[in-house]
Amino acid sequence: MNFPKDPFLLLSFINTMLRDKYPSLSALCEDTGEDEKQISETLKQIGYEYSEQQNRFL
Repeated sequence: MNFPKDPFLLLSFINTMLRDKYPSLSALCEDTGEDEKQISETLKQIGYEYSEQQNRFL
């Protein structure tokens, strides 16, 4: 699966996937083969961190 490279598009894409299909970021990354740490680092650069409780980046 090709994830967006732009951090803001990635944020929207990931949060939509988490809302609609996956119970956690780990499950999303396991299913798609994406690097969870890389996603988190990319989104942290624009001020967003993953909330396990809300299952989305805030």
